Amino acid sequence: MSDTDNAPRDSLFEPPVMAEQERMVEAILFATVDPVTVKELGDRMPHGSDPAEALVSLRKRYEGRGVQVVRVGDAWAFRTAADLGYLMQREVTETRKLSRAAVETLAIIAYHQPVTRAEIEEIRGVAVSRGTVDQLLEMDWIRFGRRRMTPGRPVTFVVTQAFLDHFGLESARDLPGLADLRAAGLLDNRPSPLAATGQDEDDADALEAGEGQSELFED
Repeated sequence: MSDTDNAPRDSLFEPPVMAEQERMVEAILFATVDPVTVKELGDRMPHGSDPAEALVSLRKRYEGRGVQVVRVGDAWAFRTAADLGYLMQREVTETRKLSRAAVETLAIIAYHQPVTRAEIEEIRGVAVSRGTVDQLLEMDWIRFGRRRMTPGRPVTFVVTQAFLDHFGLESARDLPGLADLRAAGLLDNRPSPLAATGQDEDDADALEAGEGQSELFED
């Protein structure tokens, strides 16, 4: 068999011109609800395409427009320009209530990820109930990360791409500072009412569900 027979099949074809690749990326992002990674774009496009370069070009073309190409975690999507977000607001909003335990747990995961349940409990000073973690998992705001290479190999938790997308963040590095979180009511200096009583947070979640809710956690 000759070297020619062993050559990659995609080397026999010229990739589309960059302007056409840009149109392909635009079409995929427009038609897809969830953000799309560069790899996923490349899997859909013809062999030899360069979706990363096409994204750079497309992003520049949409600068200053009503919709923009934004990065969400390791993926990309069309989103309304930040300064026009007020046009998309509904007159009636549905608020998703989170207990104080869930808000604190979510904040700890976001700022300390990857973090184990034991580490969350050490920071909060109180046991984390299974219900709190299950709620955040069901909302798709946290997910399981890699297991720690320590005795017992405990699982870790990290925030999800859906969490970043919900709050318009490119990555967890774009999270607001602790002072901003306290100002928004997400964190404060009050001792947890559970820590003082030794009460399990399952028993107090119902009492806390309507208190201290931040506008950051509204749909």
